[in-house]
Amino acid sequence: MKFTETQLEGAYIVEIEKMTDERGFFARSWCQKEFEAQGLTPGVVQANVSYNIKKGTLRGMHYQISPYEETKLVRCTRGAIFDVAVDLRPESTTYRQWYGTTLSAENGRMLMVPEGCAHGCLSMEGDTEILYLASAFYSPEHARGCRFDDPAFAIEWPSEVAVVSEQDRNWPLLTQ
Repeated sequence: MKFTETQLEGAYIVEIEKMTDERGFFARSWCQKEFEAQGLTPGVVQANVSYNIKKGTLRGMHYQISPYEETKLVRCTRGAIFDVAVDLRPESTTYRQWYGTTLSAENGRMLMVPEGCAHGCLSMEGDTEILYLASAFYSPEHARGCRFDDPAFAIEWPSEVAVVSEQDRNWPLLTQ
């Protein structure tokens, strides 16, 4: 795997390295030893799948508070998404900044979202599926979110947000 640090402190693009032959390819999408070699130690305790029917479906911006803060490794396995992390760690040098990138079944890239960052994605195609590994178990009591359109972050979504849940539409603004 190839690791590229983004401008958001602790967030990485992770690219699979394909071994190809006449059958297609094989690649490792998770290896604890390779993550540890990069100084990254997110243990995986849960794998989640999200499916979006329509282009323009937004999910996020989600995170969990202590003691259930989580690192996520996000991969789009069908279609394409614009995947975003927002730094909510006041002690971070990139506090309140965001990073976004396109993840698709075609490019096979992943985004590692560190603890203390909110995560969300926008479907760039219909019939989109996302797989993400999480370092903490989901805990409804510790689940939080922030608005995808919060002016404090000014996320530049690359296309129209057409579908969003009531919960995601009504998360508080950072200033509230």
